[in-house]
Amino acid sequence: MREFLGKSVYKGIALGPVMVLKKQDNLIRRKGIRDIDAEIKRVEDAILTAKEQLKKLYQKAVKEVGEANAAIFEVHQMMLEDSDYMESIHNIIQTEMVNAEFAVAKTEDNFSELFSNMDNEYFKARSADVKDISTRLIHILEGREENLMSGTKSSIIVADDLSPSETVQLEKEKILGFVMVHGSANSHTAILARIMNIPALVGVPLDLEKVYTGSMAVVDGFKGSFILEPEKEICELAEKKMAEEKEKRKLLESLKGLENITKDGRKIKVYANIGSVSDIGYVLENDADGIGLFRSEFLYLGRNDFPSEEEQFKAYKQVLQRMAGKEVIIRTLDIGADKQAEYFQLGKEENPAMGYRAIRICLKQPDIFKTQLRALFRAAVYGNLSVMYPMIIAKEEVEQIFHIVGEVKEELEKAQIPYQCPEQGIMVETPAAVMISDELAKLVDFFSIGTNDLTQYTLAIDRQNERLDSFYNPYHKAILKMIKMVVENAHKYGKWVGICGELGADLKLTEEFIRMGVDELSVAPSMVLKIRKVIREINLL
Repeated sequence: MREFLGKSVYKGIALGPVMVLKKQDNLIRRKGIRDIDAEIKRVEDAILTAKEQLKKLYQKAVKEVGEANAAIFEVHQMMLEDSDYMESIHNIIQTEMVNAEFAVAKTEDNFSELFSNMDNEYFKARSADVKDISTRLIHILEGREENLMSGTKSSIIVADDLSPSETVQLEKEKILGFVMVHGSANSHTAILARIMNIPALVGVPLDLEKVYTGSMAVVDGFKGSFILEPEKEICELAEKKMAEEKEKRKLLESLKGLENITKDGRKIKVYANIGSVSDIGYVLENDADGIGLFRSEFLYLGRNDFPSEEEQFKAYKQVLQRMAGKEVIIRTLDIGADKQAEYFQLGKEENPAMGYRAIRICLKQPDIFKTQLRALFRAAVYGNLSVMYPMIIAKEEVEQIFHIVGEVKEELEKAQIPYQCPEQGIMVETPAAVMISDELAKLVDFFSIGTNDLTQYTLAIDRQNERLDSFYNPYHKAILKMIKMVVENAHKYGKWVGICGELGADLKLTEEFIRMGVDELSVAPSMVLKIRKVIREINLL
């Protein structure tokens, strides 16, 4: 038995087998061959297997995240049929007498460089697609598993860290818990754990070469403990705790259908934060009043090109229809900082959290912004939609946004495409927005306070830097004073205020937020009923 301590980012208990996710070694060795026909046959067989894999992935993705997000797998199937790509692989095998893996890797290098040097943005994006399909072929030729979780039992995921695009592609129904060597309480792995109501630890000092897939383990999110190969008594204790947690969840279930209302009659909206269409099940299961933050950037991650207007429209429409009239607040894309997509070609920045990200990309590259706005406004016909814009620091930005919105409305009217203009709000997540919140309140319909970024910018602490966790204090008086100031300025002009950052789910602050006048709290779906319980026990008199 070995025990390791880390930082808990979601409390709970899990017992089960470990699944170690390691970064793949992509070094491809050149090997001489004698039988050219046999090597070409290996390639052709690998392509048939790849197409079958992609077909299954497409079908699975349609069910989980809708046609919009599944389309990339159809594109990859078509690219595998490209004659130039195939001829290049065959030619390298025949002329250089080398193994299929090396021929595919060399073709990938040649085509990727060719596409990335083109001026046309569409063809530049094909560079990443070539890498993707080539990697798939090489893995098949090498006999690697297509999906590390495919065919396995439900497992505790152990990894160095996971990027947002990697978490998007995980088979969520098979995850018992997360254990990360690195990462922070605000990483996307942590956010996913909170959405799914499963225990998660970060900063666990593991040597992944000494942790083996299939070995039993216990994750204790209450103690911040990860126990490998636990003794019988530890397993029995874990099972007892899991039964207790299940009983607590049953008690919370009795709150479903009840109002979020204090004993003295103050009503609060309790919404849910989600990152994809597939998360709506968690929202409905936990009886949230609506969706307070739909992170639309997840439509842009885990793929190799910009989602089209039609793809986005279908995704937003699906969310609104499934929420059946409940309010859905969609944040326009917040790419940049810790959420990177290669095809955006953002480049390396010294301080990405303060760099070219979110609304700054949208205002500098209005074509990307307009595509999303058109999709949103078209989808608004099918439900109760509100839109909010992230990373605002000046009223001029809001005025520029509304100018672009005006152009989008004109385009839709001219094309005679049905649309509705939803309520429009902004994220208050910079000290600048806080200080001019009285001016901004005159322009928009609502505020949603993003406490994660507001805390990092106010305290000058990178929230992704685990070395600074001991300095990161979300309860700092400056943060709470800022929240109060924003609420007062919004109410002065008859606008409502919500909190969609992680602080909104902090049960120790629920009463304080309500006393400040906060109108809405948007939290991970797993926290909705817990917040409801606290609200119903509060008496403000």
